Amino acid sequence: MTAASRFEHQAGHARRLLGAALSLLAVAGCAWWAARQDPPRLPSSVTGYFVLVAALTVYALITALRGWRWHVILRGGEIRHAAADAYGLTVVGYMGNTVLPARGGELLRILLLSERSDARRRQVLGSIVPERLLDAAALVLLFAAVTLAGTAGTPTGTLPALLALAGLVAVVATLAVYLRLRIAGRLARFADRVRPMTRASRQLLAPRGALLLAVTLGLWLLEAAVFLLVASSLDLSMSAPDAMFVVVLVSFFAMVPAAPGYVGTYDAAALFALHALGVRGGAAVGCVLLYRFVIFVPITIAGLILMVGRYGGLRAALRRGRHTLDGDSAPPDHQELLAEQAPGERRVEIAPR
Repeated sequence: MTAASRFEHQAGHARRLLGAALSLLAVAGCAWWAARQDPPRLPSSVTGYFVLVAALTVYALITALRGWRWHVILRGGEIRHAAADAYGLTVVGYMGNTVLPARGGELLRILLLSERSDARRRQVLGSIVPERLLDAAALVLLFAAVTLAGTAGTPTGTLPALLALAGLVAVVATLAVYLRLRIAGRLARFADRVRPMTRASRQLLAPRGALLLAVTLGLWLLEAAVFLLVASSLDLSMSAPDAMFVVVLVSFFAMVPAAPGYVGTYDAAALFALHALGVRGGAAVGCVLLYRFVIFVPITIAGLILMVGRYGGLRAALRRGRHTLDGDSAPPDHQELLAEQAPGERRVEIAPR
C-alpha cells in the first residue's frame, strides 16, 4: 500500500469514527429530549393515512426525476449506458447511503455502472459530481430565499445565507475562469489529468445546465411538498415556506459526517427546525419519525430488491470493487461485460466505439 493509500485509508477511518461519535451524541440528545415530551403523534384519521400515501407517491416521483437527471448528465458526459441503470442505480445509491457509512451509495453507483457501461470509474464519479453541485446550488438558493423572507424568524440569522450565496458565486466564477483559460490554451497538463472527472460537469455552464438547475429546484420544491404532506397527515398547520425551511436545514445537516442513515444529526436538525416553527413535543417527534419513514424506508427496501435481483447483491459488488478500485482499471470489453452478468439477466449491448 502506498503512502497516499495509507493516508486515504486513515482519513476515511477517522471520518467514520467522527461520524459515529457525532451520531451518538445527536441520538443521545434527541432521546433525552424526546423522553421528556408527550408520546409521538400519529395520524388520527383515515384521511391522514391517505395523505401519507400521497407523500410516498410524490417521493417516488422525485426519485424517478433524479434518475432522469442522472441519465441526462451521463449522456452529456458521453457515457454510454442503459437508461434503466440510471434509474435503478439512483434507487440503489439512496439505499446505500442509508445502510452504508460515508455515503457508500455513491461508491455502489460508481462500481456497478462502470461494470455495465464503457466508462472508467473516475468517469462515473465525474457524472455524480454535477448532481451534487446542482443539489448544493439549489439548496443554497432556497436557503437564501427562506432566510431572507424571514421564515421561522430566521433562527440562523442572515449571515449563513449570505456566505452561502457568496460561495456559490465563487464556485461559478472559478469554473468560468477555468474554461476561459482552457480556451486560451492554458492549464493543458492539469486539464488532461482531471478531464475524466470534469467532462460531465462542463455541461452545467451550457444551456443544458440551466435546464438541469431548474429541474433540481423543482425536485427540492417537491421534497418540501413531501414534508408538508407528512405534517398535514398529523393536522399540523404549516406553510410551504415553513416546509422548505425544514427540508433545506436537514439537507445541510445531512452533509455532516454521521452514521449510516444520518442517524442523530438529521433528527436533531429536523427537531431544531420544527421548534423554530413552534411545533414541539409529541407532534414534533411524530412528524420527524413519519418523515424519516417516508423518505428512507420504502426507497431502502426497493434498493435492496434491485441490488439483489438486478445487480448481484451488495456483498459481491463491494468485493469486486475492493479488488480493482485503487487501480481504476480500464473497463472490461464487451465479452467480459457479458460474462460477468448473472445468468438469465437482461444483457446490455455496448456498441463499439
